[in-house]
Amino acid sequence: MTRLLALALALVLGASGAFAQGIPSGGLWVTPAYNYKNITTATTTTVKSGRGMLGSICPNSPSAETVTVYDNTAGSGTKIATITLTTSSIGCFYYNFVFNTGLTVVTSSTADITVGFQ
Repeated sequence: MTRLLALALALVLGASGAFAQGIPSGGLWVTPAYNYKNITTATTTTVKSGRGMLGSICPNSPSAETVTVYDNTAGSGTKIATITLTTSSIGCFYYNFVFNTGLTVVTSSTADITVGFQ
């Protein structure tokens, strides 16, 4: 009964536009997979237009760089995050933040980063 209620709640939230963090499946929570975009230049990249979710930003070969993330289809407007990387930055930055207008990432140098999103 609990699983059925959780699944019904996830379906209702999904139908209303909210994002479920996972879906129960046989007693296990299954997290939806993310799409990805690899960015390797100093540029403004519109990763996705419209509503979605920022999952993570992973520096693959970090350098001294600033990565700025916007809820917009341009490199301006509502700022989601600003990440200052160094040559010793390791590991991913995890967010699971919902964006409404779009997801745009501005990179200040040629560091190799991967953006995970839905």
